[in-house]
Amino acid sequence: MPDSLLLSDLDTALLALRPVVVTTLPAAPDATLGDFLHRTLRPVLKLQNERLLLTVADFVREHHIAFAGAAVVEQQRLVAELLARNVKLRYTIIGLITGLLTGPETDLYRRHRGEVNRRLLELAARRVQDQTAAVAAASQPLPPPQA
Repeated sequence: MPDSLLLSDLDTALLALRPVVVTTLPAAPDATLGDFLHRTLRPVLKLQNERLLLTVADFVREHHIAFAGAAVVEQQRLVAELLARNVKLRYTIIGLITGLLTGPETDLYRRHRGEVNRRLLELAARRVQDQTAAVAAASQPLPPPQA
């Protein structure tokens, strides 16, 4: 097994893709799960924001959930319920985010999978709830493909 402290070219490229998320944490290695949340999950969720919203919107459309016409509070409740109860959607979102972890981050994820998944889904739900208008717009029926 390779040394988890060494970053591969892929790891370096993944880190370069991430947006900067302002944090008040000192510049120290990822020592705690809280640090991992702020230094890794938040930037990856920000990077994947559009895909996260489209994933939820596609799920809403494919399952014929009355989302677009609902009040904002109801939309937020629906998002919370979907991410709490639907295993397929939960694991799709987890894969969308964890697929962009570096080798060392994946090692930490594997050691703390349950707790990281819980925090990841909380952050994802909050992010989607804050952008329900975009989800509603994206959940409208798609035009037929052009021949």
